[in-house]
Amino acid sequence: MLEHVPAWLGSLLKDVRAGHSKLSIVREDIDDRLFPLSSPAFADGQRLPMRFTADGEGVSPPLSWGPLPPGTVSLALLVEDPDAPTPHPLVHGLVWNIPPDIAGLPEGSIVPDGDGASNGSDVGRNSYLAEGWLPPDPPRGHGVHDYVFQLFALSQVPVLNANPGRSAFLDAIHGKVLAAGLLIGTYSRDEPVTPGIAGTGLRPASA
Repeated sequence: MLEHVPAWLGSLLKDVRAGHSKLSIVREDIDDRLFPLSSPAFADGQRLPMRFTADGEGVSPPLSWGPLPPGTVSLALLVEDPDAPTPHPLVHGLVWNIPPDIAGLPEGSIVPDGDGASNGSDVGRNSYLAEGWLPPDPPRGHGVHDYVFQLFALSQVPVLNANPGRSAFLDAIHGKVLAAGLLIGTYSRDEPVTPGIAGTGLRPASA
């Protein structure tokens, strides 16, 4: 949808952004409780390959993680765009009740699954109120957007209805987060590409 915003309007809205301070990982006050989260498709802070965006095939990227903190009984993934010109970060992917013995997700995993997958995991709603991966589609002229992959290691399985949205998800995991993985991919349209730059300032210097 945002790919259809004309470049002149995107430029006017360049300073209108949800803000990195509203990311879910900030709310959970993770600080130095981080574990490795990566992708074989792009490095942390690097530009997302086009195939994972609205300009390409629009599939979700592969992810890998671990080791997890002791006591992890469930994992939950939330992908947000804090640079969207919206009051809150846009949700591009939400998967909860991921078993802790799974060490990653293959490409294209974040797809509609109704009431959940056979392993117990469930794909929730993105900001367009649909299950599955919402491919990055930043407005032309709006500048570089960060796409922040946040994987939460939980001490309990959150209690949620099938296909939850962001608010219900955040309420359900609050107080259950042991640690988190953090991975940032960037994307822009009609902008100079500067590899390796991500402007969040979220990551501790030791990470």
